[in-house]
Amino acid sequence: MTKKLLTEFIGTFFLVLTVGLTVLNGTPLAPLAIGASLMIMVYMGGHVSGGHYNPAVSLAVTMRGKLGWHEFGSYVAAQLVGAAAAALVVYKITGQTFAPTPATGASTIAVLLTELLYTFALALVVLNSAISKGTSGNSFYGLAIGFTVVVGAYAGGPISGGAFNPAVGIGPTMVQSVIGSGSLANLWYYIAGPLAGGALAAVVFGIQEG
Repeated sequence: MTKKLLTEFIGTFFLVLTVGLTVLNGTPLAPLAIGASLMIMVYMGGHVSGGHYNPAVSLAVTMRGKLGWHEFGSYVAAQLVGAAAAALVVYKITGQTFAPTPATGASTIAVLLTELLYTFALALVVLNSAISKGTSGNSFYGLAIGFTVVVGAYAGGPISGGAFNPAVGIGPTMVQSVIGSGSLANLWYYIAGPLAGGALAAVVFGIQEG
């Protein structure tokens, strides 16, 4: 179990580190770098822990019986610690904090739907490419998962802030609230929307597999 949790910590750390550095530095094609970081971390740790790096994905996998509920909490804890550690390192490197933020004027429904739908897409891709018996042993799963995030970041990021991952929402937001006097007001978007999307993906995958 230790090696699984270490892997989840490392993968989430580098995902959130990439999010923070690319966003704060105004890196061109930041969504591509973020999706690529997820892809390489999935290939790095998929064979060890499943390469979730996202509590919503862990929820979907657990609901499909591929991860025990007793393991779910430990996975989420490792992911959250990895995200917070990355946010702290970004602060040490740049002197700035960051957190996902909805677009000015975006409605509550727009933000929640964007987070829900693209997390649903991400979790469903994970289940079908990395969990399904029909695609067992494939070598494309990391690419498929990473590019789902690229698509979501480009299409939904300008609306919701593009977390699609409670760890990406919670870790940086908590660090910003402590160090940068940020607000927790938007945090619930990045918990409720992604977890609902992950749960919906588990249900739909069950129908697909059935």
